Amino acid sequence: MEGSTIILDGKALSENIRQKIKEEIQSYIAKGLRQPCLAVVLVGDDPPSVVYVRNKRKACENVGIKSLLYHLPYNTNLSELLELIAELNAKEDVDGILVQLPLPKHIPMEDVILAISPKKDVDGFHPENMGRLLGRLEGGFIPCTPLGIDLLLKHYQIDLKGKDVVIVGAGFIVGRPLSALMLWRDATVSVCHIHTKDIKKYTLEADILISATGVPHLIKEDMVKEGAVVVDVGISKVGDKILGDVDFEAVKNKAYAITPVPGGVGPMTVSALLLNTLQAYRRNLGKEHQP
Repeated sequence: MEGSTIILDGKALSENIRQKIKEEIQSYIAKGLRQPCLAVVLVGDDPPSVVYVRNKRKACENVGIKSLLYHLPYNTNLSELLELIAELNAKEDVDGILVQLPLPKHIPMEDVILAISPKKDVDGFHPENMGRLLGRLEGGFIPCTPLGIDLLLKHYQIDLKGKDVVIVGAGFIVGRPLSALMLWRDATVSVCHIHTKDIKKYTLEADILISATGVPHLIKEDMVKEGAVVVDVGISKVGDKILGDVDFEAVKNKAYAITPVPGGVGPMTVSALLLNTLQAYRRNLGKEHQP
C-alpha cells in the first residue's frame, strides 16, 4: 500500500470550515447584528492549557467570534468560579462558555460542568448534551473532539455503517462521547481502556481504529489491520518532538487512511468548538435570523 495511503488532513479541512464560518458571521454583521461571543475561563497557569486557550481565542478572532478571557488565579475556590459561571449564564450577549480543563485539583470538575447552562455548553459536556448524544436527539452540542473526528471522516467519505470501530481510551472528553457518536453513525463499537486484557486482540479487528490515550506510540504496526483507517487523537511532547499515540511512520503504509500528528485531529477540535459557538449564536438570534 506504500504511497497510496490517504492522509486525513485536518488542517486543510479546518481552514475550509473556518472560512465558511467567517463568511456566515460576516453576513450577520452586515445585517447590523452583533458578533458571536465565547467566554473562556482559565483557572491557573497550566502551560498546555495556556497554549490551548491562546489557540482557541486566536481561532475565534480569525473567524469573527468575540472571545472574552477570564483568567483566574490557581487558588480560586469553587464558589468563586460558580459565581462567575452564573454571571456568564445570565449575559444575553455571551453565546458560549468554555471552562478550560483540567481544573486545579481542589475544584470538582462535575460541579463546574453542571453549572454551565446546557444552551451555552459549547464543550458539550453537560449531562443534557451528553444525554442528547446518547439518545440520538438533535439539538444538543456534541463534544468538540468527537465532532471534529466525525467531520473529518465524513469529508473523506469514510463510511461507518456496519464497520468495526475500536476506540482506545475511555475518557470523559473523547472516548465515551465518541463511542456514542460512532453508534449514532451505525458502527459496531468497542472501547478499550486501562483494564482491557488484550488491547491488540481488539485493534487487529478494527476497520477504524481511534486512539485517545496520550501514550506516545502506544499503537504499533503489528496492532493494526491491513487497510484500516487510523485516527490518532493523542499528542505528547517527548524531548523536542510532538508524538501521537500511533507510530505514524511504521503504521502509515499499512493503513488505508491515517491522521498525522500534528495537523490531524487537533485543528478539527478547534473548528468544532467554533461550529458549536456559531450554533449557540444562531439559537440566540432566533429563527428569523437562521441561514
